[in-house]
Amino acid sequence: MMATVLVVDDSPVDRRLVGGLLNKTPKIEILYAGDGEEALELMERQCPTIVLTDMIMPNLDGLELTAEINKRYPLVPVILMTGKGNEEIAVRALQMGASSYVPKSSLAAMLVDTVENVLSVAQEEQIQVRLMDCMTACQFVIENDVTMIPALINYMRGFIRKAKLCDETNGIRTCVALEEALNNAFYHGNLELDSKLREGDRAKYRALVDRRLSMNPYRERRIFIDAAVTPEEGRFRIRDEGPGFDPKNLPDPTDPANLEKPSGRGLLLMRTFMDDVFFNQHGNEVTLVKRIDTTASPGA
Repeated sequence: MMATVLVVDDSPVDRRLVGGLLNKTPKIEILYAGDGEEALELMERQCPTIVLTDMIMPNLDGLELTAEINKRYPLVPVILMTGKGNEEIAVRALQMGASSYVPKSSLAAMLVDTVENVLSVAQEEQIQVRLMDCMTACQFVIENDVTMIPALINYMRGFIRKAKLCDETNGIRTCVALEEALNNAFYHGNLELDSKLREGDRAKYRALVDRRLSMNPYRERRIFIDAAVTPEEGRFRIRDEGPGFDPKNLPDPTDPANLEKPSGRGLLLMRTFMDDVFFNQHGNEVTLVKRIDTTASPGA
Protein backbone atom coordinates (compact mmCIF):
# COMPACT_ATOMS: atom_id res chain seq x y z
CA MET A 1 0.00 0.00 0.00
CA MET A 2 1.20 3.52 -0.80
CA ALA A 3 1.64 5.62 2.35
CA THR A 4 1.88 9.40 2.62
CA VAL A 5 4.21 10.99 5.18
CA LEU A 6 3.81 14.68 6.00
CA VAL A 7 7.14 16.17 7.17
CA VAL A 8 6.68 19.35 9.25
CA ASP A 9 9.79 21.42 10.01
CA ASP A 10 10.60 25.13 9.70
CA SER A 11 14.16 24.30 8.62
CA PRO A 12 14.49 23.69 4.83
CA VAL A 13 17.77 21.87 5.48
CA ASP A 14 16.15 19.45 7.93
CA ARG A 15 13.18 18.91 5.60
CA ARG A 16 15.56 17.93 2.80
CA LEU A 17 17.50 15.64 5.15
CA VAL A 18 14.35 13.82 6.30
CA GLY A 19 13.01 13.63 2.74
CA GLY A 20 16.27 12.14 1.52
CA LEU A 21 16.16 9.42 4.18
CA LEU A 22 12.51 8.55 3.52
CA ASN A 23 12.99 8.51 -0.25
CA LYS A 24 15.01 5.33 0.21
CA THR A 25 11.84 3.57 1.38
CA PRO A 26 9.56 2.25 -1.40
CA LYS A 27 5.84 3.10 -1.55
CA ILE A 28 6.13 6.33 0.46
CA GLU A 29 4.96 9.70 -0.87
CA ILE A 30 6.38 12.70 1.02
CA LEU A 31 4.60 16.01 1.65
CA TYR A 32 6.20 19.03 3.34
CA ALA A 33 5.04 21.87 5.58
CA GLY A 34 7.05 24.66 7.22
CA ASP A 35 5.07 24.85 10.47
CA GLY A 36 2.00 23.50 12.24
CA GLU A 37 -0.46 25.93 10.68
CA GLU A 38 0.69 25.07 7.15
CA ALA A 39 0.49 21.36 8.04
CA LEU A 40 -3.15 21.62 9.14
CA GLU A 41 -4.08 23.58 6.01
CA LEU A 42 -2.44 20.89 3.86
CA MET A 43 -4.20 18.10 5.79
CA GLU A 44 -7.58 19.64 4.94
CA ARG A 45 -6.79 19.03 1.25
CA GLN A 46 -4.89 15.75 1.55
CA CYS A 47 -4.86 13.72 4.73
CA PRO A 48 -1.53 11.86 5.15
CA THR A 49 -1.04 8.38 6.57
CA ILE A 50 1.39 9.70 9.18
CA VAL A 51 2.82 13.04 10.36
CA LEU A 52 6.51 13.52 11.21
CA THR A 53 7.02 16.83 13.01
CA ASP A 54 9.72 18.99 14.56
CA MET A 55 9.00 20.29 18.08
CA ILE A 56 10.11 23.94 18.02
CA MET A 57 8.44 25.90 15.18
CA PRO A 58 6.81 29.33 14.72
CA ASN A 59 3.02 29.88 14.57
CA LEU A 60 2.08 26.37 15.77
CA ASP A 61 4.72 24.17 17.41
CA GLY A 62 4.93 20.38 17.57
CA LEU A 63 3.08 20.12 20.87
CA GLU A 64 0.15 22.21 19.61
CA LEU A 65 0.14 20.39 16.26
CA THR A 66 -0.03 17.00 18.02
CA ALA A 67 -3.04 18.15 20.03
CA GLU A 68 -4.85 19.44 16.92
CA ILE A 69 -4.17 16.29 14.90
CA ASN A 70 -5.44 14.07 17.71
CA LYS A 71 -8.62 16.16 17.87
CA ARG A 72 -9.25 16.45 14.11
CA TYR A 73 -7.61 13.31 12.72
CA PRO A 74 -7.47 10.67 15.50
CA LEU A 75 -6.42 7.90 13.08
CA VAL A 76 -3.30 9.77 11.89
CA PRO A 77 -0.30 8.92 14.12
CA VAL A 78 2.29 11.61 14.90
CA ILE A 79 6.03 10.96 15.19
CA LEU A 80 8.13 13.62 16.90
CA MET A 81 11.61 14.70 15.83
CA THR A 82 13.28 15.69 19.09
CA GLY A 83 16.38 17.80 19.64
CA LYS A 84 18.57 18.79 22.53
CA GLY A 85 16.76 21.20 24.82
CA ASN A 86 13.16 20.19 24.02
CA GLU A 87 13.06 16.81 25.76
CA GLU A 88 10.45 17.87 28.33
CA ILE A 89 8.14 19.25 25.61
CA ALA A 90 8.52 15.99 23.69
CA VAL A 91 7.55 13.93 26.74
CA ARG A 92 4.45 16.11 27.12
CA ALA A 93 3.60 15.55 23.44
CA LEU A 94 3.91 11.78 23.92
CA GLN A 95 1.60 11.99 26.91
CA MET A 96 -0.87 14.07 24.84
CA GLY A 97 -1.11 11.68 21.93
CA ALA A 98 2.05 11.40 19.79
CA SER A 99 2.75 7.81 18.73
CA SER A 100 6.56 7.74 18.74
CA TYR A 101 9.68 9.89 18.48
CA VAL A 102 13.11 9.98 16.84
CA PRO A 103 16.01 12.05 18.23
CA LYS A 104 17.35 14.39 15.53
CA SER A 105 20.83 13.21 16.46
CA SER A 106 19.85 9.68 15.37
CA LEU A 107 17.76 10.36 12.26
CA ALA A 108 20.01 8.39 9.93
CA ALA A 109 19.99 5.34 12.20
CA MET A 110 16.40 5.35 13.46
CA LEU A 111 14.08 7.37 11.21
CA VAL A 112 13.23 4.78 8.55
CA ASP A 113 12.69 1.95 11.05
CA THR A 114 10.49 4.14 13.27
CA VAL A 115 8.32 5.32 10.37
CA GLU A 116 7.96 1.76 9.05
CA ASN A 117 7.01 0.45 12.52
CA VAL A 118 4.34 3.08 13.13
CA LEU A 119 2.99 2.67 9.59
CA SER A 120 2.62 -1.06 10.19
CA VAL A 121 0.34 -0.25 13.14
CA ALA A 122 -1.64 2.50 11.42
CA GLN A 123 -2.27 0.63 8.16
CA GLU A 124 -4.78 -2.16 7.81
CA GLU A 125 -2.60 -4.45 5.71
CA GLN A 126 -2.25 -7.81 7.45
CA ILE A 127 -1.37 -11.46 6.94
CA GLN A 128 -4.32 -13.16 8.57
CA VAL A 129 -3.80 -16.68 7.20
CA ARG A 130 -0.29 -17.09 8.68
CA LEU A 131 -1.39 -15.48 11.92
CA MET A 132 -4.33 -17.87 12.41
CA ASP A 133 -1.95 -20.80 12.01
CA CYS A 134 -0.04 -19.51 15.05
CA MET A 135 -3.06 -19.05 17.30
CA THR A 136 -3.67 -21.43 20.21
CA ALA A 137 -6.79 -20.59 22.23
CA CYS A 138 -6.29 -17.01 23.55
CA GLN A 139 -2.57 -17.16 22.94
CA PHE A 140 -0.15 -16.77 20.06
CA VAL A 141 3.13 -18.62 19.66
CA ILE A 142 5.03 -17.10 16.75
CA GLU A 143 8.28 -18.18 15.18
CA ASN A 144 11.35 -15.96 15.35
CA ASP A 145 10.26 -14.03 12.25
CA VAL A 146 9.99 -10.23 12.47
CA THR A 147 7.57 -10.15 9.51
CA MET A 148 4.95 -11.79 11.72
CA ILE A 149 4.92 -8.85 14.15
CA PRO A 150 2.99 -6.33 11.97
CA ALA A 151 0.36 -9.01 11.24
CA LEU A 152 -0.03 -9.74 14.93
CA ILE A 153 -0.25 -6.04 15.81
CA ASN A 154 -2.94 -5.43 13.21
CA TYR A 155 -4.93 -8.36 14.57
CA MET A 156 -4.55 -7.00 18.11
CA ARG A 157 -5.71 -3.57 16.97
CA GLY A 158 -8.97 -5.11 15.75
CA PHE A 159 -9.27 -7.07 18.99
CA ILE A 160 -8.78 -3.90 21.05
CA ARG A 161 -11.29 -1.96 18.93
CA LYS A 162 -13.89 -4.72 19.18
CA ALA A 163 -13.46 -4.88 22.97
CA LYS A 164 -13.90 -1.05 23.18
CA LEU A 165 -10.80 -0.91 25.36
CA CYS A 166 -10.01 2.68 24.30
CA ASP A 167 -10.62 5.25 21.58
CA GLU A 168 -8.88 5.18 18.18
CA THR A 169 -5.96 7.42 19.18
CA ASN A 170 -5.17 5.40 22.31
CA GLY A 171 -5.74 2.20 20.35
CA ILE A 172 -2.88 3.14 18.01
CA ARG A 173 -0.69 4.13 20.98
CA THR A 174 -1.47 0.83 22.73
CA CYS A 175 -0.45 -1.06 19.58
CA VAL A 176 2.77 0.97 19.30
CA ALA A 177 3.58 -0.07 22.89
CA LEU A 178 2.84 -3.72 22.05
CA GLU A 179 5.01 -3.51 18.93
CA GLU A 180 7.91 -2.09 20.98
CA ALA A 181 7.55 -5.01 23.41
CA LEU A 182 7.45 -7.54 20.56
CA ASN A 183 10.46 -5.97 18.84
CA ASN A 184 12.35 -6.08 22.14
CA ALA A 185 11.46 -9.78 22.48
CA PHE A 186 12.73 -10.45 18.94
CA TYR A 187 15.87 -8.29 18.71
CA HIS A 188 17.04 -7.99 22.32
CA GLY A 189 15.55 -11.18 23.78
CA ASN A 190 15.74 -13.95 21.20
CA LEU A 191 18.59 -12.49 19.08
CA GLU A 192 20.45 -11.04 22.11
CA LEU A 193 21.32 -7.78 20.29
CA ASP A 194 22.23 -4.67 22.28
CA SER A 195 20.10 -1.65 21.29
CA LYS A 196 23.27 0.48 21.19
CA LEU A 197 24.36 -1.41 18.07
CA ARG A 198 21.63 0.43 16.12
CA GLU A 199 23.53 3.69 16.59
CA GLY A 200 26.21 2.45 14.18
CA ASP A 201 26.04 1.30 10.57
CA ARG A 202 22.45 0.30 9.77
CA ALA A 203 23.51 -2.13 7.05
CA LYS A 204 25.92 -3.90 9.42
CA TYR A 205 23.21 -4.12 12.07
CA ARG A 206 20.78 -5.76 9.65
CA ALA A 207 23.52 -8.11 8.43
CA LEU A 208 24.08 -9.17 12.05
CA VAL A 209 20.32 -9.78 12.44
CA ASP A 210 20.31 -11.99 9.32
CA ARG A 211 23.40 -13.87 10.49
CA ARG A 212 21.89 -14.69 13.88
CA LEU A 213 18.62 -15.78 12.29
CA SER A 214 20.61 -18.46 10.46
CA MET A 215 22.31 -19.71 13.63
CA ASN A 216 21.28 -21.77 16.62
CA PRO A 217 20.00 -21.18 19.24
CA TYR A 218 18.62 -17.87 17.90
CA ARG A 219 16.68 -19.15 14.88
CA GLU A 220 14.73 -21.79 16.83
CA ARG A 221 13.48 -19.44 19.53
CA ARG A 222 9.85 -18.32 19.65
CA ILE A 223 7.80 -15.46 21.08
CA PHE A 224 4.79 -16.21 23.31
CA ILE A 225 1.89 -13.76 23.54
CA ASP A 226 -1.07 -14.01 25.90
CA ALA A 227 -3.78 -11.37 25.47
CA ALA A 228 -6.95 -11.07 27.55
CA VAL A 229 -9.54 -8.31 27.95
CA THR A 230 -11.89 -8.17 30.95
CA PRO A 231 -14.61 -5.54 31.58
CA GLU A 232 -11.95 -3.52 33.45
CA GLU A 233 -8.69 -3.89 31.53
CA GLY A 234 -6.62 -5.41 28.74
CA ARG A 235 -3.59 -7.45 29.83
CA PHE A 236 -0.87 -8.43 27.36
CA ARG A 237 1.96 -10.77 28.36
CA ILE A 238 4.93 -11.20 25.98
CA ARG A 239 7.72 -13.71 26.63
CA ASP A 240 10.86 -14.56 24.64
CA GLU A 241 13.25 -17.49 24.95
CA GLY A 242 16.42 -15.44 25.39
CA PRO A 243 18.61 -15.43 28.52
CA GLY A 244 16.82 -12.37 29.96
CA PHE A 245 18.30 -9.50 31.96
CA ASP A 246 18.08 -7.84 35.36
CA PRO A 247 15.07 -5.47 35.25
CA LYS A 248 16.65 -3.45 38.07
CA ASN A 249 19.25 -2.17 35.58
CA LEU A 250 16.70 -0.57 33.26
CA PRO A 251 17.10 3.20 32.73
CA ASP A 252 14.50 5.55 34.20
CA PRO A 253 12.20 6.22 31.21
CA THR A 254 10.58 9.22 32.93
CA ASP A 255 13.86 11.16 32.92
CA PRO A 256 13.80 13.50 29.86
CA ALA A 257 17.58 13.10 29.61
CA ASN A 258 17.03 9.49 28.49
CA LEU A 259 15.03 10.58 25.46
CA GLU A 260 18.25 10.64 23.41
CA LYS A 261 19.29 7.11 24.47
CA PRO A 262 18.18 4.25 22.17
CA SER A 263 18.38 1.79 25.07
CA GLY A 264 15.50 3.44 26.92
CA ARG A 265 13.31 4.40 23.96
CA GLY A 266 11.05 1.34 23.84
CA LEU A 267 10.50 1.32 27.58
CA LEU A 268 9.60 5.03 27.57
CA LEU A 269 6.94 4.45 24.89
CA MET A 270 5.55 1.39 26.67
CA ARG A 271 5.28 3.13 30.04
CA THR A 272 3.88 6.32 28.52
CA PHE A 273 1.15 4.58 26.53
CA MET A 274 0.19 1.79 28.97
CA ASP A 275 -1.15 2.06 32.52
CA ASP A 276 1.20 -0.59 33.93
CA VAL A 277 4.37 -2.27 32.63
CA PHE A 278 6.29 -4.84 34.64
CA PHE A 279 8.85 -7.59 33.97
CA ASN A 280 9.30 -10.99 35.54
CA GLN A 281 12.40 -11.52 37.68
CA HIS A 282 14.30 -13.13 34.78
CA GLY A 283 13.68 -10.19 32.41
CA ASN A 284 12.41 -12.38 29.56
CA GLU A 285 8.71 -11.62 30.06
CA VAL A 286 6.91 -8.29 30.12
CA THR A 287 3.27 -7.64 31.03
CA LEU A 288 1.54 -4.53 29.69
CA VAL A 289 -1.77 -3.42 31.18
CA LYS A 290 -4.22 -1.00 29.56
CA ARG A 291 -7.25 -0.14 31.63
CA ILE A 292 -10.63 0.56 30.06
CA ASP A 293 -10.91 4.15 28.88
CA THR A 294 -14.14 5.29 30.53
CA THR A 295 -14.01 8.61 28.66
CA ALA A 296 -14.18 6.97 25.21
CA SER A 297 -17.38 7.46 23.28
CA PRO A 298 -19.63 4.39 22.82
CA GLY A 299 -18.78 4.20 19.11
CA ALA A 300 -15.00 4.50 19.58
